[in-house]
Amino acid sequence: MKTNVGSTPATSTNGDMERIRSARRGLFVFFALLIPLSILGYVLSMKQEIYVLFLMWTPGLASIFARLILREGISDISLKIGGKRTLKTLPFILLFPVVIGLVGYGIAWITGLVQFDTPDTFIKAPPAVIFTGLLLVQMVLGTALGVISSVGEELGWRGYMLTRLIDARVPQPILISGLIWGVWHLPLILAGNYYSGPYPVLSVILFMISITSMGYVIGRLRLTTGSLWAATFLHASWNAIIQEIFDAFSKGDNALLWTGESGILVALALLVAAVIISRKPLLARKL
Repeated sequence: MKTNVGSTPATSTNGDMERIRSARRGLFVFFALLIPLSILGYVLSMKQEIYVLFLMWTPGLASIFARLILREGISDISLKIGGKRTLKTLPFILLFPVVIGLVGYGIAWITGLVQFDTPDTFIKAPPAVIFTGLLLVQMVLGTALGVISSVGEELGWRGYMLTRLIDARVPQPILISGLIWGVWHLPLILAGNYYSGPYPVLSVILFMISITSMGYVIGRLRLTTGSLWAATFLHASWNAIIQEIFDAFSKGDNALLWTGESGILVALALLVAAVIISRKPLLARKL
């Protein structure tokens, strides 16, 4: 995957150098705060699931505290919706997880690698009808509710870290931000609390491919629209659609091997999608 964001110019002015130093200070303070907050979040969430929301907000909290400590303000955070440019991405935001799900999970279901099975529900209808109905509900209601948690991550990852990586002239900042996002999830996988398949090492590798690829897609969307909300809604729709619908309808001993964020087919689908998107010119909107 390639991006033209963050390339170093031949010459740098004093203003450029100060911007680089400021971005690096911001990254240092952000990570210095994120690490202890995340450790606390890991410990609490592994004991009681209710603390998962706190864990998801640790990147956002770290970014807020970093802004306060460094007196950076919030002018770069892009809390505005972004106008027509953001609204035009709404179909992509809602349909991207559906397409990845139909490809990755669909292949697993059709080939028999994973069993398509309706979860317990009060609805009496054919499985396909239940699946479609719940999918439509999650695309709208699930995404809207998911913003509560996903905005906590996006304030930190794409609202702070990504822009500082770009300003600090870190090579391939979008890709690096996705890698960091993936590493942040690893303690939960290694502890068996999140998408831990039958082969732990393979689960970690596949998960990193999935999340780095997904992070690349979200990062590009955030830069293209210039709005944090586009990234937040895509993050929320992914969780609502993939985790709550496609995962719920996937059963069998090998479900986590082939599907889910640590599954072979989902990782490949996301990787292909990220590569395709990376081939398009990145027209970053002013943040």
